[in-house]
Order: sequence, then structure tokens, then C-alpha cells
Amino acid sequence: AVVSTQSTGKLVQIEYAIAAVAAGAPSIGIKSKTGVVLAAEKKTKSLLYDDTTITKMEMITKHCGITYSGMGPDFRILVRKARKIAQQYYLQYDEEIPVSQLVQRIAYVMQEYTHSGGVRPFGVSLLVAGFDDEVPYLVQCDPSGAYFAWKATAMGKNHINGKTFLEKRYNADLELEDAVHTAILTLKEGFEGQMTEDNIEIGISTTAGFRKLTRSEIKDYLAALN
Repeated sequence: AVVSTQSTGKLVQIEYAIAAVAAGAPSIGIKSKTGVVLAAEKKTKSLLYDDTTITKMEMITKHCGITYSGMGPDFRILVRKARKIAQQYYLQYDEEIPVSQLVQRIAYVMQEYTHSGGVRPFGVSLLVAGFDDEVPYLVQCDPSGAYFAWKATAMGKNHINGKTFLEKRYNADLELEDAVHTAILTLKEGFEGQMTEDNIEIGISTTAGFRKLTRSEIKDYLAALN
């Protein structure tokens, strides 16, 4: 379906995609002095799901990780495209693609889907965490193709309360450990039911690279907060 602009200046298809993001499971991003933390709620529709097969975070390059709020299948497509962009850059220049360029190119793909025939806008917003030249980056990409850097942000369900909570708690001198605690507390703000190591995911990007925390590590963080 081709997206056409209404007389009011709105692009309805993009508004629907943004609504899909706002209804999705929450995702949090926080930048600290020494790294970036991503945290996301990992919802399963049934207790019978094998939750080891469900993931909300993916690594794109050694130092760059990505999470989302919105539609999971759309996220998979963008992850595949992002990895391909990163590999093409590496083959051409023999170095990792800078986070700023990766985000720019992903956003270009997302924007292309807002005005091409036979496709619809992606129903996801992305949070990209990474390091460029010892500098941490946290960038959000929206279905419209707009992208912007944050110090800390929340997406998905209850994102307004999440951002309000972060505005009160955030400061530029946060250590990485404090950023992880703040991310968990922000997720807890609108969390339905008991938060456990099985229903949240946390990833950290430092100069050493991007990695997802293990369940036992997440369990320790949750125990420290209780």
C-alpha cells in the first residue's frame, strides 16, 4: 500500500505503525559514563513456550547491539538488513561501521518503506547501543525513518511514565552498574506481574563489546533491588 499524505498533513500508515510500537512490550535505553544499557520486557503468550527461543536483543557488530518495541517479525527483517550493511562496510573498509553511520543507513531503509509501493512502514522502533572511538551512543529509530540520540529513553507500552521516571533518576555521572539498576527500576514502573530473570533481557555495550547478561546475572541484579 502506498502511503499518501492526508489533507491534515498526517501519514496515517505511519501513525498506525507508531501505535503498534506504543502497544508493544517496553524497552529502555540508558547511557552511562562507561557504556550503554539496553533493557526489555520479554513477554510470552503462554507458559508452554520455550522462552530460550525468544529474544528481544541482537548483536549487529562486536560493539553494537539493538532492541525494539513493536512487531517482532519486522524487527527480524531490520536486524538482517543491519547485519548486511555492517558486513558490506567491513568488507569495503576493513573496520567496524561507526554506530552513527549504521543508524543512518537503517533509518534510510525504514524511511524507504514509508513511500514505496507494495510495502507498509515497519511496525517497530529500534534502540541501538554502541561505541565509536571510546564514546558511547544510544540512538532511537522510528517507523518514519526519523532517528535521534538519547541520554536515556523508554519505548513501548507505558513509555510516557518510563520517560518521566528516567528524567527524575538520570544523571550524566551514572556508572554502568547504576545504569543497569535504573533500567530495571524503569521497567518495573509499568510491569505486569512478577519480574524475573525469565521475562526481561538486559544488554550492555562497553569498550569491550556488546553482550547480553546471563539469566544468573539478571537474577543477581533483581535480588540486589529487592
